[in-house]
Amino acid sequence: MTVLKTLLYFSIFKYPLTIEELFIFSDIASKKEMNTQLNFLLEKGIIFKFERFYTDSNDMSLIKRRLEGNLMAEQIMPKAKKVAKLISKFPYVESVNISGSLSKGFYDKDGDIDFFIITKPNRLWVSRTFLILYKKILLLNSRKYFCVNYFISSNQLEISEKNRFTATELLTLIPLYGKNVFNSFIKENKWHNLYFPNAKDHNLSLIKETNKVWITIAIEAVFNTKIGNFTDTFLRKMTLSKWKSKFSNTIKGNDFNIAMKSTKNVSKHHPQNFKKR
Repeated sequence: MTVLKTLLYFSIFKYPLTIEELFIFSDIASKKEMNTQLNFLLEKGIIFKFERFYTDSNDMSLIKRRLEGNLMAEQIMPKAKKVAKLISKFPYVESVNISGSLSKGFYDKDGDIDFFIITKPNRLWVSRTFLILYKKILLLNSRKYFCVNYFISSNQLEISEKNRFTATELLTLIPLYGKNVFNSFIKENKWHNLYFPNAKDHNLSLIKETNKVWITIAIEAVFNTKIGNFTDTFLRKMTLSKWKSKFSNTIKGNDFNIAMKSTKNVSKHHPQNFKKR
């Protein structure tokens, strides 16, 4: 059943859903059909309803956890937007978007703020390294408010891993900077509508364009040379070598290639490997 698949998917994240969310995150034909499925599953005791939330677990504490997380997400969002503005000023950054749990309206004391970043072509690893150095030096390597774990470059916008996990992440992205680039990104990834035909399009009206400061312009001028080509390649190889040394024992084979993808145009740092789960 389509509704059950959706509930089971979000149960991995211990996240009950409302009836509106169930409709959005499924490919069910109509709300009438969805209600029929929900009533059947409730009658059989396969799923449970608490207030306006549906879940596959008979556990009221999940509702409390969700509501508290929703409230914390509202409170942390202004901070996330300030950090996104800062990231947008870094070299070669073309688009900044909130991803992860916060993009779904959830945040807790153990959470962090995830960002999905689109960079200019051929300088993804230069851009990423500047951001990582900022985090390590000025933020003392804290990723709580500055988790830059997914980069792609604007000359390769189509996501190659086409599945429910990636479709969910695409649908829930909150775009903040780089309207034109993000719009191109969504056009290249319309395949996610196959998973969620009932979903609405992203709201592009509030996206701002990146506004580079003089030091960013100066840095880009230095790296818009053969030095930049060499540096970008070197940084990618160095980072990949470090990740292989650190994670190859816990994430093996093709799982490593996906969770820690490190190509010229993509950088992913997903050691928890939620996609596999």
